[in-house]
Amino acid sequence: MRAMDYRGPRRVRVVDKPMPKLEHPRDAIVRVTRSCICGSDLHLYHGMVPDTRVGMTFGHEFCGVVEEVGSGVENLKAGDHVLVPFNIACGQCHFCKQGLFGNCHESNAQATAVGGIFGYSHTAGGYDGGQAEYVRVPYADFGPTIIPDWMDPDDAVLLTDVVPTGYQAAEMGGIQKGDTVVVFGAGPVGLLAARSAWLFGAGRVIVIDHVEYRLEFARTYCPAEVYDFREIGDPVVFLKKITDIGPDVCIDAVGADASGNAWHTLFGKKLKLEAGSAVPLHWAINSVKKGGVVSIVGVYGPTGNMVPIGNVVNKGITIRANQASVKRHLPKLIEHVREGRIDPKGIITHRVPLEDVAEAYHLFSSKLDGCIKPVLIPSAA
Repeated sequence: MRAMDYRGPRRVRVVDKPMPKLEHPRDAIVRVTRSCICGSDLHLYHGMVPDTRVGMTFGHEFCGVVEEVGSGVENLKAGDHVLVPFNIACGQCHFCKQGLFGNCHESNAQATAVGGIFGYSHTAGGYDGGQAEYVRVPYADFGPTIIPDWMDPDDAVLLTDVVPTGYQAAEMGGIQKGDTVVVFGAGPVGLLAARSAWLFGAGRVIVIDHVEYRLEFARTYCPAEVYDFREIGDPVVFLKKITDIGPDVCIDAVGADASGNAWHTLFGKKLKLEAGSAVPLHWAINSVKKGGVVSIVGVYGPTGNMVPIGNVVNKGITIRANQASVKRHLPKLIEHVREGRIDPKGIITHRVPLEDVAEAYHLFSSKLDGCIKPVLIPSAA
């Protein structure tokens, strides 16, 4: 089969790889029909995630048609079109029973760090991902969800990660009616976090970024007030001025690749002395009101960051963070899509053949051609 192949930082290509096989009675083999490049794939692409090995296939956002199931899978059959959550979850461990599917304790040998994730380094289990024609899906009797007949596959593939992650970012913010919510980052997750904030009752939603076309997109898609951090001076001072006492909730939807501070760029992105650039964490912690909530869904490596933890204590801030528990959110999100309250496919700007994966990564990473969200289409889709 044809599959994306990681060769080192900023080098990917499509090669022939062996077809995946059933390795456990709970496995399924899925023929991929859609696969996205996620903003967090760029952390891998940029060489910022530990234990990302040459030869790996990325891709944790995909949907496809079931080709084969193991003897223990009774809820799926060949021909079912399914969306597959990016979390690999057993559905039976202590954490899965609490709905914390992103924290599954069985799907990753390093589960104390993170649960299993498709195509996301050996830190997350070493599973190959869905930027391929076929993929092996472990725990297929629990994770995949059959796509409703009425749902567009372009909507379905975005329910595997970006929509649930943005939604959970807003949920973790504990947004109360009328709250002011600031989202750092106008990428796909930030856009969905801002849009979801309205569903939880926000009275004002602000998006901060420095990419002009993405801010313009956020202005209409979310919709939100938007500000370019290069034009407002110190973002912390600016946000306190326009909100009086600081936002009620701040959401970090950027993670390790953040721009905006030369020192963080040097130590986190160039020298890798901390787990990426923690600029949005500083802005979130220092601008949120005393007693406010900081919600983190931006991806950071497992090693330390220089964050102002003293300010967290002195301001009495609540910090909530996690990988999204996709399976838990799907019933509500499918309802939101059906009722038109969320338009996932509205963020797709590029549909690219899998064979052109290198160009798609370059386009997305360099923010060219107005790229918000690229979707890869295998030839066998």
